[in-house]
Amino acid sequence: MNNFTPIEGLIGGLMIGGAATLLVLFNGRIAGIAGIYRGLLEMGAEWGKRASFVVGLLLGPVLLSALGGHVPKVEVSNNWLVLILAGLFVGYGASLGNGCTSGHGVCGLARGSVRSLLATLCFMVVAVTVVLITRHLGDQ
Repeated sequence: MNNFTPIEGLIGGLMIGGAATLLVLFNGRIAGIAGIYRGLLEMGAEWGKRASFVVGLLLGPVLLSALGGHVPKVEVSNNWLVLILAGLFVGYGASLGNGCTSGHGVCGLARGSVRSLLATLCFMVVAVTVVLITRHLGDQ
């Protein structure tokens, strides 16, 4: 809770919800990042739209910083084994859950999907467990 920013969090949440709503209204698509990214790698239909979406995700912090906004510092492990394993686990989890946190947690919960509620609860339990292990039990 060192960097608790409720106003920025609220604004960011409204922007994510708004973007997800616009994608559903205008394209009939769920804003599930894993599915969008998978379609981008497969060079399938709507590749340009998917690429634009991913580029927008990557350029958001750059634009915020250029406009003078505060972009929090993100620390990523320099341990390649940890990074590779984390990527594999996230990819496997998104595949196993038939979606990711954005698809289930943002869009699925908004639609009242029980499956998305259960998936989001699983994501949260795993996230809390990983933080407990890596941040609190790993230092002992």
